[in-house]
Amino acid sequence: MPGPLLVINAVGLTSRWLTHAPALNALAQRGWCVPLRDVSPAVTCTAQATLLTGELPNRHGIVANGWLFRDTNEVRFWQQSNAILDAEPLYATARRRAAERGVAFKSAKLFWWFNQGAAVDLSVTPKPHYGIDGSKHFDIATSPPELGDRLKQSLGPFPFASFWGPMSGEQSTQWIAAAAALTLLEDRPDLTLAYLPHLDYEPQRRGPAGCEMARCVGELDRACEPLLDAARAVGARVWVISEYGHVDVTAPVYINRALRQAGLLEVRRGPFGEQIDLFASRAFAVCDHQLAHVYVRQSEDRPRVVDLLRGLRGVDSVFAGDERAGLALDHSRSGEVIALSRRDSWFAYPFWLNDRDAPDYARCVAIHHKPGFDPCELFFDPAKWFPKLRVAGKLAKKAFGFRMKMDVIPLDATIVRGSHGLAASDDADLPIWIGDGDRPGAGPLPMTAFRPAALEALGLGE
Repeated sequence: MPGPLLVINAVGLTSRWLTHAPALNALAQRGWCVPLRDVSPAVTCTAQATLLTGELPNRHGIVANGWLFRDTNEVRFWQQSNAILDAEPLYATARRRAAERGVAFKSAKLFWWFNQGAAVDLSVTPKPHYGIDGSKHFDIATSPPELGDRLKQSLGPFPFASFWGPMSGEQSTQWIAAAAALTLLEDRPDLTLAYLPHLDYEPQRRGPAGCEMARCVGELDRACEPLLDAARAVGARVWVISEYGHVDVTAPVYINRALRQAGLLEVRRGPFGEQIDLFASRAFAVCDHQLAHVYVRQSEDRPRVVDLLRGLRGVDSVFAGDERAGLALDHSRSGEVIALSRRDSWFAYPFWLNDRDAPDYARCVAIHHKPGFDPCELFFDPAKWFPKLRVAGKLAKKAFGFRMKMDVIPLDATIVRGSHGLAASDDADLPIWIGDGDRPGAGPLPMTAFRPAALEALGLGE
């Protein structure tokens, strides 16, 4: 077999910003850098599934970061089970082919999605512990379990608060890169997948025009340096891949409020605020950045829903039924109707009409409770005085065993200035693929080209 391959997923990195990453740019100068066409929607789970399986969403089934699970009529986001992939991922194919050819193969997967139950030898993923009293303890889940013990002994606990939420920042990327470096040096996998999220924070908070992108890209680059050093030490080839670029946005589209005002979405009122009644609603939207899956229970309601959405300010296009095939989203998990926003807009999930009726999870970082993606979780509520002091007080209560809600997140979605999800309008904003060896093509290449090229690089091609 050829030497080992390290794949760094530097989400948000595009050719527009590459010159601000000296180490990664040097890698591109020694080898090549080609743009990749965005997959629809251009969001983390869909992009990663496309890279890993070499298939589009209508084949691999990951139609967004979250969707309606029709068997239980529940909206779920950020599912980690590898079993929800409808197509075979790269590492499973590599393991199978290596076994068929009688060669040894070891793989490691750090923080890429669909991690639990994956056919890899080493895995690390963020996974809190949940107590019966509603308490939560941040941690990572690893396979084998002793890998987590080794990493935490060497690097300290994973800085979970910097991975997502209002305190998101470079510390999580630094930790993941260092963990990947240790894994390379100590375990010597043939294939290592490492996901570095740093460029997914400030560009969403402030928009690429409103944040110091050069500084953020430089921070990502410096976090990569020990990982690149480790790759050189073990003789690993290094590829860098990204998932999408970001755009500046000016306004959210409250699609669920429009459906509710039209009498199509129903809520259930209770002691913790309003909740969408998914069984009683004739239509509701699962919002994910600049795409919304709209689930319409009765086919006779579809024309009305389509007309309603096309009339909403901030909506660019609407696809119903067979039209979804043009997006490669004609899958049973998709909504019967799909809406794409304008480039300067994005879909916000709120369905309540008055903030006093908002569900209690709305003001918290609650990615597994909300029926849609919520980038407001990247902010402290500016209306609250000394939010970090409030957090410290709540953490003190938690330390003494008291139950509490970390309700420090704003409800005003206009605070969000960046998003993603649509195909890039400029090639400089396309995701990129940096590598060495034979150039895979002039580009832009389809994202599906990555998997067969990776198998060839591992000596496990067809």
